[in-house]
Amino acid sequence: MAARRDSAVGEQIPTGGKKAAKVTEGDVKKKATAKRPAKPPEPLKPAKPPKGESRTALVRRARRINRELAEVYPYAHPELDFENPFQLVVATVLSAQTTDLRVNQTTPALFAKYPTPEDLAAANPEEVEEILRPTGFFRAKTKSVMGLSKALAEDFGGEVPGRLEDLVKLPGVGRKTAFVVLGNAFGRPGITVDTHFQRLVRRWQWTDATDPDKIEAAVGALFPKSEWTMLSHHVIFHGRRICHARKPACGACPIAPLCPAYGEGETDPEKAKKLLKYEKGGFPGQRLKPPQSYLDAGGKPAPPLGAG
Repeated sequence: MAARRDSAVGEQIPTGGKKAAKVTEGDVKKKATAKRPAKPPEPLKPAKPPKGESRTALVRRARRINRELAEVYPYAHPELDFENPFQLVVATVLSAQTTDLRVNQTTPALFAKYPTPEDLAAANPEEVEEILRPTGFFRAKTKSVMGLSKALAEDFGGEVPGRLEDLVKLPGVGRKTAFVVLGNAFGRPGITVDTHFQRLVRRWQWTDATDPDKIEAAVGALFPKSEWTMLSHHVIFHGRRICHARKPACGACPIAPLCPAYGEGETDPEKAKKLLKYEKGGFPGQRLKPPQSYLDAGGKPAPPLGAG
């Protein structure tokens, strides 16, 4: 007896012979309804904070987000390789308009040849430019790092100053760079308002400011000063790993219930997992020499320049 397969229910339906039962469209629909597996529930969409969110509610939500991120990234750290304040200030200046990874791949050769401010200040600019070429804007960056090295050698005895007002006087050093150095080389609290930080705090509606200095002031007012440095690391880590600029991995986000922007990215958990980066996705991180805590958490060191 010939038969055809009905795509809706996956059963053999007789098509010929005297005893073939007549199958109506209604029968097929009933069978399809009975056989179709239950549809999985839609992911819950967290409610957006009310437009009139009070200052107290905002502070509580912001601090809870930071606590949640601290549990997810207990190993958060500056993602520039450095061994002393001089290396950190130079690396931070070089990180403009490029990735920390590319800076980390470039600075070993730079610091091997010019280990001190005095050495870099007296270098041949063309040789420095050639080393810094992979970081982009290498002529301007060469001028900045040689200029700040000269200032350190002549005005600060070859030592990086530990005060904001002194750091911002150095060529190529603004408030963002200064706070990176203060927070990570001197243990003095500071908020690093980079592109990741700016993007996320606006997504979370901590502030609607766009000027970095205003963002710094607005966010700083939500937290105790002692938390500023680690807050910066938590936010930047999250921005690089999960809350991406173009397609956030909302379905894999640990703070989704607290995020007003939930749904801007991929909400399906399995699809979202494929968007994860660095240790969350099993890929190498930014640093060639990351902290041991990062390695213990499953992070992988980045490859040196030219490897692979």
